[in-house]
Amino acid sequence: MHQVAQNSNSQHIEGHFESSAVVRDIVIGLSDGLTVPFALAAGLSGAVASSHIVVLAGLAEIAAGSIAMGLGGYLAARGDAEHYISERHREEREIVDCTEDEEEEIYEIFERYSVDRAAAAPVLASLKQNPAQWVNFMMRFELGLEEPAANRAHRSALTIAGSYIAGGMIPLLPYMLVSDNLAALKLSVIITLIALALFGALKGKLVGTGWLRNAIQTITIGGAAAAVAYLLARLLNGHAS
Repeated sequence: MHQVAQNSNSQHIEGHFESSAVVRDIVIGLSDGLTVPFALAAGLSGAVASSHIVVLAGLAEIAAGSIAMGLGGYLAARGDAEHYISERHREEREIVDCTEDEEEEIYEIFERYSVDRAAAAPVLASLKQNPAQWVNFMMRFELGLEEPAANRAHRSALTIAGSYIAGGMIPLLPYMLVSDNLAALKLSVIITLIALALFGALKGKLVGTGWLRNAIQTITIGGAAAAVAYLLARLLNGHAS
């Protein structure tokens, strides 16, 4: 008896991942922040022998890259918000001007889930009593659009820019601490590949796509970009000299 009561009072908690938009922004900022300055630093190490020059160029790239990435995130989020508002206004007009067509679309939506018209009719009647919720239903299930969070554009810009800066500082730290350019490069490769692996594993765990596969993927992409930049710089520098 006690066991039954205990089970009835227990709550079912689903482990769905939320805040996907924020995570997406962090992923965008960190992945580019780790990869681009890493490749730049490696490339410059193949052409110059001064860690100071690598640091200055890297900081300049981080500043420019964070601004560009943040602005891109702002414009993308702003565009999503404007698109949502435009589509919502269109749906608000259509449930008034084309009521019968919109009703038929409700039935068609339920048919996708194998719900017949007789079972869907009470839901339609309820939605017609609340036009705002009718529009919400059409936005979600007809158009597949979710209302963007307030100030989403500003938060997206700051999140992407901040993540880019955080990621970009990792490959530059050895050049700030070690005067020997070659030693700094080796140290930068080690800590950046570790950071890429941790970042990929965490991303894979959060989004449920496999931590190992994502870790290998981020290491491969970041390492390949740095290796190509380094070899190309050495090749061009050799021809120039």
